[in-house]
Amino acid sequence: MGVAGRGGARPHVLAAAAGPGMEAAGGGGAPGPGRARPGQPQPQPQAQPQPQAQPKGRELFRSQRKESEVRARSSVPAPRAPPGPALYSYTEEPELSHNRRCFEEDFHTQVPDRRWLELDRAQQKAYVMHLLDGLEVVNRDKRLRVARAILYLAQGVFGDCDNEGDVLHWSRHNSFLLYQLGTFSAFLELLNMEIENSQACSSALRKPAISLADSTELRVLLSVMYLMVENIRVEQETDPPEWKSCRETFRMELSFPVHTEEPFALLLFTMVTKFCSGHAPHFPMKKVLLLLWKVLLFTLGGFEALQAMKVRRREELGLPPLPEDSIQVVRGMRAASPPTCAIELVEQQQQQQPQPKRSHRSRRPLMKQDSLDIYNERDPFKSDEGGVDEEENDDVDGGMEGELELVERDALIPALPAQRLPIERVSFPKGLPWAPKVRQKDIEHFLEASRNKFIGFTLGQDTETLIGLPRPIHESVKTLKQVRWWLHGEEEVQETPCEVLYRAMLYNLPQYMIALLKILLAAAPTSKAKTDSINILADVLPEEMPITVLQSMKLGIDVNRHKEIIVKSISALLLLLLKHFKLNHIYQFEYVSQHLVFANCIPLILKFFNQNIMSYIAAKNSISVLDYPHCTVCDLPELTAESLEAGDNNQFCWRNLFSCINLLRILNKLTKWKHSRTMMLVVFKSAPILKRALKVKQAMMQLYVLKLLKIQTKYLGRQWRKSNMKTMSAIYQKVRHRMNDDWAYGNDIDARPWDFQAEECTLRANIEAFNSRRYDKAQDSEFAPVDNCLQSVLGQRLELPEDFHYSYELWLEREVFSQPIRWEELLHCQ
Repeated sequence: MGVAGRGGARPHVLAAAAGPGMEAAGGGGAPGPGRARPGQPQPQPQAQPQPQAQPKGRELFRSQRKESEVRARSSVPAPRAPPGPALYSYTEEPELSHNRRCFEEDFHTQVPDRRWLELDRAQQKAYVMHLLDGLEVVNRDKRLRVARAILYLAQGVFGDCDNEGDVLHWSRHNSFLLYQLGTFSAFLELLNMEIENSQACSSALRKPAISLADSTELRVLLSVMYLMVENIRVEQETDPPEWKSCRETFRMELSFPVHTEEPFALLLFTMVTKFCSGHAPHFPMKKVLLLLWKVLLFTLGGFEALQAMKVRRREELGLPPLPEDSIQVVRGMRAASPPTCAIELVEQQQQQQPQPKRSHRSRRPLMKQDSLDIYNERDPFKSDEGGVDEEENDDVDGGMEGELELVERDALIPALPAQRLPIERVSFPKGLPWAPKVRQKDIEHFLEASRNKFIGFTLGQDTETLIGLPRPIHESVKTLKQVRWWLHGEEEVQETPCEVLYRAMLYNLPQYMIALLKILLAAAPTSKAKTDSINILADVLPEEMPITVLQSMKLGIDVNRHKEIIVKSISALLLLLLKHFKLNHIYQFEYVSQHLVFANCIPLILKFFNQNIMSYIAAKNSISVLDYPHCTVCDLPELTAESLEAGDNNQFCWRNLFSCINLLRILNKLTKWKHSRTMMLVVFKSAPILKRALKVKQAMMQLYVLKLLKIQTKYLGRQWRKSNMKTMSAIYQKVRHRMNDDWAYGNDIDARPWDFQAEECTLRANIEAFNSRRYDKAQDSEFAPVDNCLQSVLGQRLELPEDFHYSYELWLEREVFSQPIRWEELLHCQ
């Protein structure tokens, strides 16, 4: 079969190799492995003249390689995954049947000889109201059984369904029904009761080992609330108007508290801090963090909603429109690929095998082993275990070249033509992906340097006066102003859900950030168990520890999966908070950022990446047959140690890739334009760690790694830049350009180490002044500080009565002039 014939068979190979694999992305938006990029043409067999056969082979190879790249992107919408898999651990599987039992026992006493699916809406409402009445009983066990019955409804009454689609449909239908009848408010009251349950806290503190049994009530309550939030949050085209109004009402209820003084997200943050303080070690942290993430996603909005808000805000302020949509730009980017002559090198290697090596010695230096790993039998996921010293020889193209699966290698390699392909057919990217930007500060620095050079004095922040400067400087300033990035900071902030959340979080925000980072540290794969670290496995460990090898392997997978989901939740909610606070007011963003930096977030993220990142992203810590809702409607096969060890068919774990991208984006936000924090990256020797992360051939992840490398390049020295020219080239190709930013040479006027500490202190003072102006409560007059400054006291505007100007002369005579001044009394005042 010719090359064109193999091009036509290619989509079937992809379809066979693609698996479901979408649970890991959660709400993160990672497309499945079988999805093609929108707008990307699929290779089709076409009849072509014989001279055109060689270029067709090259295009086919590139198309095949492009299709098989990792395309998961944390902000790209994906086919919606079921809301349940990440919520339940595998050790909770027996509780699914327990929930069903509790529901059926009560349901058949109230509605005999009927099924839930057969009831009309009025009958379903009547039964739900009956269950809600059961939540009011004093008996704790009876209340738990009713809560389990409600959870079974939220899970989709899987006992009456035949397939997963029916389960998801009824889960969504029941969630709207439960909300309309006030179930969420009732469960919120129960959750507050459980949080304040001192008996459960003291019982957990006395136990040497905490298990699932210690958090049963909390897990049931949080599961119902999570399923309701997730099902109502996601919009579908077929939603009736009633559901759309319910969604908006629910969003407002979660964003702007009505009955309480705090939003619902703050209650979850309080649970996190209480858990980390050691007062409530039985709290199921995975469920709390997942619910917190989804609540923030629902109330504040995701990345696409954020982009729409950004465009709308700029229109309101009269600022120029955004030059591009970041999400769309990243969608069109490709991961760093091997050199353009890779096929030529393969052909030369094949042609040189029967020939003496000396005949082509001049071409041998072009051969790079890392670029040709797909053609040998090396494990595509195996990254070099060399130390930091070897990192200088790594290239962007090194590492994971296993884009083609083993099945595809056998089909592709024999089809490569043996003749040399013409170089003129190689297509290079047209233009750079990002529009350049420049800050107002950069224009001021440029004019300051130009005036010092040509005139001998400066005009401060004046960017309009160009008298005395040569014509090329005029043209340069004109070009800079064309790409100037306008920022607008205003003191008056609108009463948005983000503003309400910030005001509620403000006074305990440092504790919230420290608690989240503590849990992230405990869940990181590079962390070692310590006696003083918090126990995040309370809601995954069973009461009875496993006794067989199979049970131990299953629990090990469950524990690793549990940690990965926690990392995913924390990374997503931190990034969401940073982006929304930055749009709401820059000082809110800086306040959160500073406390993350003070809590050692930068070294923590670097420690997370200081591992075999390829192994982490290719980890298979999931048992797909046990995932909800598959396990509820399908017959489970017999699990063996071999099947558990083999894992699923997914080549990558989208959940872990999502987490890595989020952590890199957080690190970028913390260090951008902050020279003191950039120096922390240099001090902690992050360059080799980040270079290893470039081995993951995924465009978005490589983009944020390259951004982090770019900001510290000027501090790494000339030798590092000389040894890493491919990395420098990738930075130039993929990262946005900043005019006058000579990042590659190290002579930036901002690179002054002695100003770093002052810069951070000034920022902190500005943040404290902002918070004091806007959010400090009115203090009691008895303890209010006294203003002793004469000028500020005399400068205050006092509200005087309307008739004061008629009698102020009498007032002066009586209160001032007629009163003798006894100066000696000032010396005896207590």
